[in-house]
Amino acid sequence: PGPRMESLPEAVLIRILASIPAADLVLACRLVCCQWKNLVDGAALWILKCQQEGLTGAESQENAENWQNFYFLSKKKKNLIKNPCGEEDLQHWGEVENGGDGWKIEELPGDFGKEFPSEEVHKYFVTSYEWCRKAQVIDLRAEGYWEELMDTTQPKIVVKDWYAGRSDAGCLYELCVKLLSENEDVLAEYKSETIAIPQDNDANWTEISHTFSNYGPGVRFVRFEHGGQDTLFWKGWYGVRVTNSSMTVEP
Repeated sequence: PGPRMESLPEAVLIRILASIPAADLVLACRLVCCQWKNLVDGAALWILKCQQEGLTGAESQENAENWQNFYFLSKKKKNLIKNPCGEEDLQHWGEVENGGDGWKIEELPGDFGKEFPSEEVHKYFVTSYEWCRKAQVIDLRAEGYWEELMDTTQPKIVVKDWYAGRSDAGCLYELCVKLLSENEDVLAEYKSETIAIPQDNDANWTEISHTFSNYGPGVRFVRFEHGGQDTLFWKGWYGVRVTNSSMTVEP
């Protein structure tokens, strides 16, 4: 018989364990014996997995727990906003306000508009002559971000949005994002100024972003709300255009 696993040099055992899916390492392998638990809880294994899978930026992490969380957060990173570009009409968006003629989805570039910087975006939402606002609430636990991670590591929560006017009409735009507790108490908030786009503007798309960090324990939900209106009060859809909204949880 060949050598037993526990007799292998630690560096060899780490290389073997690094080939195992991360969830199995945490849920099964660390329960096998004290040696495996120590390796799964240590930094070397997760440094190797990050290197093998091309996850960069972990060099700044200071301890073993951060390496493991860096790995999981990097692998899980995705846009948590559903239907960010109107491909599913208004599905997943709650209409907080539907003023004037309400929300509408149009194809890019639209009348008196410009193409979006990314070719992957084909549609946008457009507002009317009274305030239109829509929102999504993201349940972080349902998306796989467990309570201890949110409370202890407090990974960055990055929100982004894109807005534009049409060149023949002025408009207003606002973004408001809230971090909420289990009972939906507001633990942190970002609210943009009311951004005014004048008539005869260049119709270029503009990105707005905010990063939440060191927000304290207890965050379980994120509420993303944006909207606007035109400033000429023309019937129809001459207000601000929004698309490609995103919210990511990052190391």
